Amino acid sequence: MKSNKLVLLIAAFIGLMGCNSSKQESSSEVAKKPNILLIYLDDLGYGDMGAYGAATNLKTPNMDFLANNGVQFSNGYATSATCTPSRFGLITGTYPWRNEKARILPGSAPLIISPEAMTLPKMLQKEGYATGVVGKWHLGLGDGNMDWNKTINLGPNQVGFDESYIMAATQDRVPTVFIDNGNVVGLDPNDPIQVSYKENFEGEPTAITNPELVKMKWHHGHNNSVVNGIPRIGFMKGGESAKWDDYEMADHFLVKAKDYIKKHKDEPFFLYYAMQQPHVPRTPHPRFEGKSGMGPRGDAIIEADWCIGEIMKTLEEQGVLDNTLVIFSSDNGPVLNDGYYDDAVEKLGDHKPAGVLRGGKYSLFEAGARVPFLTYWKGKITPMKSDAIVCQMDLLTSIASLIGSDIKTDDSENVMDALLGESKEGRIDLVLEATSRTAYRRGDWLLIPSYKGPAELKKVAIEIGNDPEIQLYNLKEDPSQQNNLAKDHKDKVAEMMEAFTKIRGDHSKGTKNYKLR
Repeated sequence: MKSNKLVLLIAAFIGLMGCNSSKQESSSEVAKKPNILLIYLDDLGYGDMGAYGAATNLKTPNMDFLANNGVQFSNGYATSATCTPSRFGLITGTYPWRNEKARILPGSAPLIISPEAMTLPKMLQKEGYATGVVGKWHLGLGDGNMDWNKTINLGPNQVGFDESYIMAATQDRVPTVFIDNGNVVGLDPNDPIQVSYKENFEGEPTAITNPELVKMKWHHGHNNSVVNGIPRIGFMKGGESAKWDDYEMADHFLVKAKDYIKKHKDEPFFLYYAMQQPHVPRTPHPRFEGKSGMGPRGDAIIEADWCIGEIMKTLEEQGVLDNTLVIFSSDNGPVLNDGYYDDAVEKLGDHKPAGVLRGGKYSLFEAGARVPFLTYWKGKITPMKSDAIVCQMDLLTSIASLIGSDIKTDDSENVMDALLGESKEGRIDLVLEATSRTAYRRGDWLLIPSYKGPAELKKVAIEIGNDPEIQLYNLKEDPSQQNNLAKDHKDKVAEMMEAFTKIRGDHSKGTKNYKLR
């Protein structure tokens, strides 16, 4: 009898353990890792959407929905005031000024991220995520000896993305083709592509030699090969069947982004949706033409807003909205005339693309790298406005902490609590970059060292922060940076300079030695 009782007790114990095991599995299923959707615009300014208070005439209801139902950051930053460096910081979690190749790249540039380097998508891959990029890349492809007619073996797929559907650089640069997992889409092998950023191919027309081909007039820099009536930066020959339709580009990328979500809805996924708007050339689909009253730039922003609404609908339709963290930002601040005559200046009206901030794209002033920055997670994030300092570079370490990874980089900080609206504390300090020059934000203060060179880039009409004297601003009291307090706060300057140098090292190349006058 004792033996039978012992057997029954053992059986009951095993059954109990089995129940507990089932409960653990059930709990594991409930705690499914969240999807990550990163929506990244191109040249969208701090004041280019309604929620930041400046876009009173420009309607951006879908961007504003994310802001009003998530965390809207007033101190959200890219790492740089230009595109390639900011994208480098975003993907690698590393300051772009640490890589001398992280500058605005031509379309023929080699990949500037080492395949051995840790990246945001690579970290997510290690945690079982499907990873994809759709849209603008602009971080280089290949090894510098590119043959566009063969599979490209160095690109997004080698630095952490399982799937990639991209354009190589920017919409205004050649080659004007889409690249699907390393292969040019629609390429006719009998009409091979050739690309050069040094000289034109014999007999090929340009905006200068054949102005009659130009439908969008160039203002500066965009006078090489002409595709779809739009003059570009760089020279291209061949590949006629592969060339994109500029006016269909937003729709084209949107379909690819939607398809990615549908394909991976039953597993944790990361989608980097890198939109091209409102970068030049501004070519919104005809159904958006004239809708903003501000010319193609305003129309492109409205088009981008619509695309965002469509992506959000797709998340909901596929049943994954409740388990998706949406992060929205821009690679740098705004610019109006960036190479074409497209009425961006003439039709601006009282709209202020930079909002209250000074400067814009290319600038060390705040409008260069302080950009719209939003996080949204239905049912998880309580709507709020946050003054926490956060940077796109922090996404790698922050998201890692969210999903249980211990991966981090030296420059990327864990600000996940701020991103989720659970804390109003973010970074303490941040080094900002603009065309190889750097500045330093710490708390409410911004320090800009003395730099030689013009105070303004005349062609784009933007103050870029150069001054023979050091500049110090209290951004809480003076967000528009009108009052240089360096002479009144010499101790603060010295303190800031010391902290800045510990991070940046020697920043003085091309600058004047600091001396208060």
